[in-house]
Amino acid sequence: MKGYGMISVGKHGWLEKERPVCGPLDAIIKPTIVAPCTSDTHTMHGGSGPKENLILGHEAVGTVVEVGVLVQKFKPGDFVVVPCVTPDWTALGVQGGKSVAHDTRLFGSFKFLGSKDGVFGEVFHVNQADANLAALTEGVSPEAALMTVDMMSTGFHGVEMAEIGFGDTVVVIGIGPVGLMAVAGAALRGAGRLIGIGTRPNCVKIAREYGATDVISYKDGDIVQQVLDLTGGGANKVIIAGGSQETFGQAVSMTKEMGTIANISFFDVGHTLSMPALAWGLGMASKDIRGGFCPGGALRIEKMMELIKYGRVDTTKLISHTFRGFEKIKDAFCLMDEKTPDLIKPVVYID
Repeated sequence: MKGYGMISVGKHGWLEKERPVCGPLDAIIKPTIVAPCTSDTHTMHGGSGPKENLILGHEAVGTVVEVGVLVQKFKPGDFVVVPCVTPDWTALGVQGGKSVAHDTRLFGSFKFLGSKDGVFGEVFHVNQADANLAALTEGVSPEAALMTVDMMSTGFHGVEMAEIGFGDTVVVIGIGPVGLMAVAGAALRGAGRLIGIGTRPNCVKIAREYGATDVISYKDGDIVQQVLDLTGGGANKVIIAGGSQETFGQAVSMTKEMGTIANISFFDVGHTLSMPALAWGLGMASKDIRGGFCPGGALRIEKMMELIKYGRVDTTKLISHTFRGFEKIKDAFCLMDEKTPDLIKPVVYID
């Protein structure tokens, strides 16, 4: 079959691969709508280590083509929403750990981009279909559902890790699509002052629509000092949803004592993270530092869709560019890689 992906580090293009085999618990899906992600381009550039001959993509909704003999909930022809994280639910890492993201190894549940081809193929494989596929919720559009599988799930996980409470002062660093979802989630969780950090006018506009009370830009000076000045001493909770290796230290520096820093941004394998000791109160400031990959499975995505169905959030605001046709995956991927000033999230309608 044909798919678009990573030929080698720094080189992407069309690939010819063997059609995936459906196991007894699994399903084969034909994508209907897909979306490239920064994680795809990050992987292509070698940010997660050397890989080659790998179909990329981990955000899709589609139609079931084939199911294994033990699958009970789905049949060929069903329309499904596919979480980007598809754990092996029998693994000890899921049964005994704090996160379902690491079933057999670090990021083991993120099988697309990791241990198998992704969704930018003519068809793709989903393990343990009954636990890892969600039927489209009535009243939710396919493109709105597509934004739940990674952008919403990841952004909201930052909010969950930060444990945002009523009236907390919250900062979201980076208001790309994941950061915008973190802003929306923080508002739903009861944040008081909610500060987004970003520069793109379309992202700034949507951040305010999702509930940001303030937006600041690195172009206007040191972001730490701007937050300290705005808040009179710092934020209770800071979510890192973008930036560079320096962002980690900045996040710690703008967080008040007894606050929480939650990271949902991928750093590079070559990065070293550091912070000023004083920013952590010489190690005594009781600032919690957390980082985690979004949970997986059908139940989480079903809950995300419930929020859309009942009007809590409109995820389609993230969609800035649309393409039509399987061959347009290349154009959408290149756009995501280039990150043009008007980009938030591109989607490709295949059918």
